[in-house]
Amino acid sequence: MAKAEGREPRPSIEIREMEIDDLAAVYHLGERVFTAEVPNLYRTWDEYEVTGLFHTESDLCLVAEDRRTGTMAGFAMGTTVSKPRSAWTYGYLVWMAVDPSYQKGRVGERLVQRLAERMADHGVRILMVDTDANNDAALRFFESLGFEQPRPHVFLSMNLDELREQRKRRRSHGIR
Repeated sequence: MAKAEGREPRPSIEIREMEIDDLAAVYHLGERVFTAEVPNLYRTWDEYEVTGLFHTESDLCLVAEDRRTGTMAGFAMGTTVSKPRSAWTYGYLVWMAVDPSYQKGRVGERLVQRLAERMADHGVRILMVDTDANNDAALRFFESLGFEQPRPHVFLSMNLDELREQRKRRRSHGIR
């Protein structure tokens, strides 16, 4: 079959377990993908969570690498959760990112599929993932893979500016 004119050959993507030498590339890809105008309030992308997951759940940390170029095409990082007094073990896809230039190549689908297989090997019965309620692309992606029954998260906030000012005034008057 002849190569279609003007089309790049499909990259040769390998899904494999993350290695220590992958940490920098994973962190930098996550930094590009998860940098947003509005920060995520309940989780932040940082090197400590990346290295923490790698050290505690390394078999649930996967990368997608373009074997031709050595480029990090994506990654998925998961963990398992066991609840007290429950026979069930839950899996949680904590972080997943695919380089935008690889997003049409089923890289994300393959990462989730491999992670789900590994979770099943760990006895996981339900795999969970969360995303921003307004991230329509992520919602469609996860639903296409069989994730269902979305539940909204409720976040409340408290402005501490007034409390900080009160404490500052009390300290300046010698009151503790």
